[in-house]
Parts: sequence; C-alpha cells; structure tokens
Amino acid sequence: MMQERRLQPDAIPRHVAIIMDGNGRWAQDRGLSRIEGHRQGLEAVRAVIRAAHELGIEFVTLYAFSLENWNRPQDEVDELMRLLEHYLESELDEVIRNGIRVRSIGRRDRLPTSVLEKLEKAEQKTRENREMHLVFALSYGGRQEIVDAVRQLLRDAENGKLDPEALDEKTFAEYLYDPEIPDPDLLIRTGGESRVSNFLLWQIAYTEIFVTDVRWPDFRKDHLVEALRDYERRERRFGRTSAQVRS
Repeated sequence: MMQERRLQPDAIPRHVAIIMDGNGRWAQDRGLSRIEGHRQGLEAVRAVIRAAHELGIEFVTLYAFSLENWNRPQDEVDELMRLLEHYLESELDEVIRNGIRVRSIGRRDRLPTSVLEKLEKAEQKTRENREMHLVFALSYGGRQEIVDAVRQLLRDAENGKLDPEALDEKTFAEYLYDPEIPDPDLLIRTGGESRVSNFLLWQIAYTEIFVTDVRWPDFRKDHLVEALRDYERRERRFGRTSAQVRS
C-alpha cells in the first residue's frame, strides 16, 4: 500500500503494453512442462489486469500470441488456444462488472473458430465499456501489421481514395489494426530479455521500456507498481531538450 501512495496520479501511463515472457523457463526451472508455465502465466494475467484497473491505467495491451508462435509444437499451440478460450469465457463477467472493454489486434483469421467466437462475444458484450481497454495482440506481428497497412493504403490510393502526396504519419496510423488505441507510454518486458520481439513496432517509437528479470508467471501487482515508479522518473522529451520539457 505504501508503494501505491507514492505513485503520482498524473504520472500514471495511459497505455501500458506488456511482453509476457518467461513462461517456459519458469516451468523448466521447476521440472514442469512448458504448458504448465503457460497455465501459471494465466494467473499473472488475471492479477495484472485487476491491478491495472485499480491503478487507473486506461489501456493495457498484452502480447498474447505472436505470428511466430504458430511455429511452436502443435500441442503447445493447442494448449495456448485453450487457455485463451478459457480466460475469455471465465473472466467475462468480471470484465463486464469492472467496465473493461475487450479488444484485439492481429491476423484474426488464423485463430481457431472456437477462440474467435469467444473473442467476438467478449468484444461485443464489452463494446460500450470505457473504464479500461484490454487489448489482446493475437496472431500478431509488428512488421506484418505495417505490411497489412501498406496493402490497404495502396488499394485506397489505386481507387482514388487517398492522395499519396498527402500521406503523413497520422494518416498512415489510421491504417493500423486499431487506430483508436493510443501509442503505448510504457512497454514492460518480463523474463529479462532486452528485445521488442516484433511487437507494436510502429507504435513504440517513443515508448519508455522497462525490462524485469521476473518471469511472467511470477509477475504481480507489486512488480507492476515497480515499473510504474520507474516510469515516473523518466523524462519524456520526444526529441526536445530537458530545458524545453521543464518549461
């Protein structure tokens, strides 16, 4: 509780994105299967979403399943899909009670039908919620998102809907999977690896990055607060000097 009181309300990031890494290594250290690591990781998802809601974070984006993850062993992929389906079903009532809107980004057409049905149900039932936005990056890749945006942009230019000479960063961003989602203020990566892993490549141009050695199954509210306290100390300059920011 003391940690929470030291957080500055006006310094809480609007959007926190999380690369949930370390499930497999967590399980391996305990002599368990990678699948058990993913199951424990689901408990971390529950805890962190509740904490983010309590702390007043408006958007949370979870890197839940990358396009590259389709290349993992089929039994692991199947279990990840089952866990996702279970979360969407079991947590929906709580999500609705807390005013949380469920959203997703990625190439959804690759998701199993049962998962897609649960996802669409959660999105539909929470569409009017505004307290917090929970975004699942599913079958997602940052480079692929940019490629998909360019494809649609070229189609619109060919059909006369877009003047290429008028294209700027703001217009390009409107072609991303969900242009209503603001760029992340803070990116948290668990598990100690220092890379962005093809996650939100366009959106994290000026995002603050926090890396922790804590593996995702062990990540809880205290660790989220630690990341937010670190974020408080950052000076976000966006290309300006410190003097300009202070003035």
